[in-house]
Amino acid sequence: MTDGAALVHGATLRKRFGGIVAVDAVELAVAEGDLIGLIGPNGSGKTTLINLLTGHLTPDAGEVYLRGRRADGLPAHAFAAHGVARTFQLTQLFGRMTVLENLLVPGLTRPRSTWGAVTKRARTTLEFLNLAHLEHLSAKNLSGGQQKLLELGRALMLDPVILFLDEPFAGVHPLLRGELIKRIQQLHQSGRTLVVVDHDMESILRIARRLVVMARGRKLADGPPAQVRADQTVLAAYSGL
Repeated sequence: MTDGAALVHGATLRKRFGGIVAVDAVELAVAEGDLIGLIGPNGSGKTTLINLLTGHLTPDAGEVYLRGRRADGLPAHAFAAHGVARTFQLTQLFGRMTVLENLLVPGLTRPRSTWGAVTKRARTTLEFLNLAHLEHLSAKNLSGGQQKLLELGRALMLDPVILFLDEPFAGVHPLLRGELIKRIQQLHQSGRTLVVVDHDMESILRIARRLVVMARGRKLADGPPAQVRADQTVLAAYSGL
């Protein structure tokens, strides 16, 4: 049974690595317009869940649906072709290529793309991210926060219908963290659907319209942030009780 109204729906997903159950019967539907904060203690299964919902892993059990169509088992590039984009905990940039070239690569993978149109869109994206003045710099020379912004830009070049951000605030200077938060909020206001995974509770609570909490591979809570923060099960998971 699937939620046909959801952009992405993971139905009773399970994933095991040897003797470790990383995701255990997790149900998550992401509707158009959602801005979900996905949180949980280390090892709770957050990144594994994102990998299952973006085609980077295939579930051992359960199903993944894209707009109501079965998609588990498809490769990650097929998910991307259907409008599912993601960033990674550790940035996956082309270090020896320039900032601009890093955006051109995903942009030119889109059907019927042209060099001129993609270059123009890449420069517009760099303006949005406040990176335009760095377009000729090698990506490896960016700061950690700038690399996070650039990876967000690469995902945006795919013009996704849903965007998963995996720990975008990790290791980022507070000033650039604020820049990232602002850009995420602007993207949501412009109609983007986002799922943001992070340990930075303060930042997540500034942006999330819906909060999902995982622990030990299971979903503990899912709802409005104020309600979830007061949930005793969630408090116990974070206190280690």
